[in-house]
Parts: sequence; C-alpha cells; structure tokens
Amino acid sequence: MGEHNVRRDAAPSKLREFTNHLMRDVRALGLMLHENMFETGMRRIGAEQELFMVDAQGGPAPIIEEVLERNTDERIVTELTRFNVEFNMDPLQFGEDCFQRMEASTSELIEKVRGLTQQVGGEVAMTGILPTAHLSNFAMDYMTPRPRYYALNDAISRLRGGAGQYQIRGIDELFVKHDSIMLEGCNTSFQTHFQVSPEEFPRYYNIAQVVAAPCLAAATNSPLLFGKRLWRETRIALFQQAVDTRSSNLYLREMSPRVQFGSDWVDESVMEIFREDISRFRVLLTTELGENSLETLEAGGVPDLKALQLHNGTVYRWNRACYGITDGKPHLRIENRVLPSGPTVIDEIANAVFWYGLVAGLAQEYHDVSEHIDFYEARYNFNAAARSGLASQFTWLDGTHRPAHELILDTLIPLAEDGLRTSDIASSDIDRYLGVIQKRVNTQQTGAQWQLDSLARMEGVGSRAERLGALTRGMVERQKDGAPVHEWSLATLEEGFTPTGMQETNVEAYMTTDPFTVHEKESIEFVARLMDWQKIRHVLVEDEEHRLVGLVSHRTLLRHMAERTEQPEGGVPVRDIMIEDPISVSPDRPTLETVELMRDHEIGALPVVRENRLVGIITEQDFIQIAGNILDETLGLDGDAEATAASPDSEDVGASSEATD
Repeated sequence: MGEHNVRRDAAPSKLREFTNHLMRDVRALGLMLHENMFETGMRRIGAEQELFMVDAQGGPAPIIEEVLERNTDERIVTELTRFNVEFNMDPLQFGEDCFQRMEASTSELIEKVRGLTQQVGGEVAMTGILPTAHLSNFAMDYMTPRPRYYALNDAISRLRGGAGQYQIRGIDELFVKHDSIMLEGCNTSFQTHFQVSPEEFPRYYNIAQVVAAPCLAAATNSPLLFGKRLWRETRIALFQQAVDTRSSNLYLREMSPRVQFGSDWVDESVMEIFREDISRFRVLLTTELGENSLETLEAGGVPDLKALQLHNGTVYRWNRACYGITDGKPHLRIENRVLPSGPTVIDEIANAVFWYGLVAGLAQEYHDVSEHIDFYEARYNFNAAARSGLASQFTWLDGTHRPAHELILDTLIPLAEDGLRTSDIASSDIDRYLGVIQKRVNTQQTGAQWQLDSLARMEGVGSRAERLGALTRGMVERQKDGAPVHEWSLATLEEGFTPTGMQETNVEAYMTTDPFTVHEKESIEFVARLMDWQKIRHVLVEDEEHRLVGLVSHRTLLRHMAERTEQPEGGVPVRDIMIEDPISVSPDRPTLETVELMRDHEIGALPVVRENRLVGIITEQDFIQIAGNILDETLGLDGDAEATAASPDSEDVGASSEATD
C-alpha cells in the first residue's frame, strides 16, 4: 500500500467507513485462523535497519530526498525525518548459515546507503539516538514530505490537544515540550522478525516478552538526548512520549500509551492482540480500500487485510504481531522492535542471534512461561533494562532476583546456545555471535557505556557541542572499521570537526544551558554575591514560568553601587536596575549572525529564548573559545594550553555597553 494513498484530513464519515473495513478484516482474520489457512512448519526471519544521516560536524543531515534521487534499490525507503533512512532485508529461512547471510545483506545495504549519502556530502551513523541532534532539528521543516507522516502528526496532535510533554530522568533530567511528533525521529532501531504458526503464537509471543529485558540490557545504545545523560536506552522512554495521546489529568483512569510493552499475557490467539489494540486505540490514518476482505475469502482468495495492517502500524508494541503473505500463503510474525540501531553490523547481528536463540531455547525448556513469572515482573524487567542496562536487577523464571550481567553470562547465553543448536544454526556462527555478546557483557562496554565513558573522558575540554560532535564522528569512523563495540577505544576531542568559520555553527552549539537566574523581586545585593561566587558578569531575570523579563550586567550593578546615596529598608529589588526586555536570540540562530548582533549593539551577552522560555545564555567568552579553536586549527597548535594562556580574564570581557545597559 503506497504512502501516497493515506488521507491527511479524513472526514468523520471516512473514519467510520475505514473502521467498518477494519472490523471486516478482523472477522476475516478469525475465519482464516479457524480454517487453518496459515502457513505452518516454516521458520523465516527478517530484519529492518534504520539509520541517521549526518554532516561533516556529525549533526543531522536532512538529505533523504537527494539520496533517494540517486537510489535504484526499492528496499531503501524514507522515514519520518529528512535525516533518517530505512532499508528492509529479504526474509531468510531460519537455520544453518542464515545469520551469516543476514550480516552480509545488512553490510551490503549499509555500504550502499553510505555511498549514496557520501555522494551528497553526508555519512551514516548507527545509534539509537543521535548525540548531536538539537531540538531545532525536529521542526516540521525537517519532516520527510510524505502524506503518511503529515497525517500521523495531525491525528496525534488532534488527540492530545496540544504540545507533547517530555519528562525523562536519568543522571540528568530532561523536561521539554514539543508541538509535533517529530521527536519520534530521534529514534532508530534494528528490528527483527520471526515467523511462527498460529498455534505457536501465544507461547512464542509470551517468550518474546520475557526475553525483551535481557536482550535490551545487553544491547543499549541510546544514553544521550540533547546532550543530557538519561536512560541507557532513552529511546524507549522517548518513543513512548512522542506519540502519547493520554491526558495527565486522568489521575485514576488507567490508559495504555500507543507505544507499550503490553498489558497481559496472550492466552489463546493472536486475535487477542488485534482486538485489544482496536478496542483501545482510535483510528489515526485512513486510506482507499478497494478490497472487501470477506468477499475475497468467499472467492477463495487471500485478503491483504490493508485496514488491519494500517491500524496495526500506528500501535507500537515493543513486540508487535504482524500479518503477511508470502507466495500467496498468509503467515504470522513476531516483530521485535526492542533493539537499537548499531553500534556496528556485527553487534546488531549478535543482538539478533541472542534474541532468536533465547526465544528458541525457552520454547524448548518451558511449555508456558506465564506460569513461571507474573506479567508485571516481565514488564518491570523491561523498564529496568531500558533505564539501567547491564546494571539492572531482574526477576527470572526460576524465581531468583539476579543482576542482569550475571543472569546473561551464567544462564542466558548457554540457553540461547542450546536453542540455536537445536535449530540447526551453524556452530561457527553460534560461537562467533554469542561470543560478541559474552565479551560485551564481560567488559560491560555496550554502545551506551562507550558513549558515556567517552564523554566523561572529554569532560572539561572543549564545548558541549564539540564533545558531542567528536563522539558522533568517532562513532562513525569506528563503525566503518567494523570491530564490535567492546573493542572500541574511547572517543577523543581531536576526532571532532573544527569549524573553519562561525557560519558553520549555531547558538545552540555554544550557549550555556544552565545559566544562573534571579527573580525581579530579589535584592541586588544577592545578584552581586552571585556574580562574585560564580565568576559571571551577567545574570538573567526570569519569572515563575521561566520567561525572560530582564538582565543585570556587571556594569549596571557597578553603576548602581557607585551612584546610590542610601540603602532603603529591605534592599533594592532587581527590577529597579535590570535591563527590561533585553535583546535575545533563538537556539538555531547562526553563530555569525549572533556575533554581528552583539557587535552592532555593543553588548557582551545574549539570552537564548525558545517559545518565550529562557533556555540559555551566550557571551563574548563563548565566542573567544570558538575563535581560539579556529586559530589553533589554522596554526596547527595543540589548542588547550595555548587557548588557556590566550583567554582574557579582564573585567572588560563580556561587559555590556552604556547604550544597552
């Protein structure tokens, strides 16, 4: 079904018509199950790869249209944002050398996408969340221009009745609002498919739910969002909140998010999942549906169930039930959406092998896993894995509570090995791919840990933007080499992109995001102490809703102290001396324009404001650092010692002019 057929503005009558088609599809599916029409005795596997495209600085490169203009492979397709790309691999029969072939196919297609991307000045990056992505990269201008994406955004926005709210707490905290679903494009994954018979589906689906947690713990690769250190797999929390339509006011009412782990075990049939999702989640997208699935069945054909598939594509279970047709025969698949993209192809295939092996191994060992663990414990394990990765504690099927790394090494790798050997997977492949998992867990260097350790190594050196850029560029180069992540050396600042001009950066790259602020009712004596204690020359004034209302400069404060004749009781409030409504800039303002603005107005600092809310400050001192980097690059200097020696520390740096004060 082509994306161009999706309706963006469906009238209520069209929604009702589509819902009726959906009901017919569910009924047709039930009849097909009853008549044993589904393929059995066949195990197929498959995968989908999502990637970021990045520029020379490691930032998002919105070049999907240019890439697709040069592409002739129909397996390479668009994703939500103009800096994402996806490809779908051909299905393989489960057994023997299937994982070698999956790795070869993945590598071949990544090289093809990399080549296309390089033709237009970009590179590809394999990571669950791109470290260099800024909030400004998720404006609607960056949405891939396809009707399906606009329609999905319209529907989600309509249902939630306003901007999406994001709250994620990890080492740092993220609190942000965004008025579209574009933050969904922050996430990329490596999705795997496993074909099962209808009779097996409940058992295997429940097993997939149980093994989601340890597989994710061993594979985490998304610890950073907008420079903040959050969950080991922040992608899990971010994706859920990106398409969440629930109201925060429904305090006692339990409602499921569209991105979810699930609410209970599957007892008897795949129909339980489809019926629950249709019952709980409103239709978001519609399309032209020429086929009547019941009439197709009566005529002896196999229906496409387009309405069911379209609706199923808007409910994002981490393990999704999928309907498909191969060579005229319908089948069922479990789609595992848990695993992140990257860090390398061999890491991804090892993650997939571990998952397939655990599913096969538990199917041999347990008739019904739901008899050995409560559903809420499996869901808790999954959330713990997303938050803490290998540092998680899991409740397992034998009733024990064990550290994730210990459980994986002592119990789950041997279990996966048994499942793969019984499935006739080549012994050399079992040893190779599970060996990657074993070494990664032993060293505890997942992709997420590598990113965090690399940032820690660069702490205090360069700007935040430079550190994140070096991290991403270092990641891209190591991915080209292809060694698994547990063998990677940590990234260094020298691997980053050194700008040859300020026109290549924007304010968000260099601003201070944790400025010291005061309220207009506070005393200027406190402001003076604050400047002295924190060695700053500008203090921003904001109200209770974090809106910028003023600025106090060092020069303003000195002038007031020199001119005052007496100290009123209770002190002088900040509002009496602050610069009201100071000039400000947005985070995506080009750095060069910002420098010119400061020079034209003879000011030493600019508040940074997004959607009327204060988000940071940028000063002359920040630009001195940029200029120093450019000079170091030009002269071939080491940088750190030279920049430190050259950095002015005079009282004049950052002072605002008389006109603006």
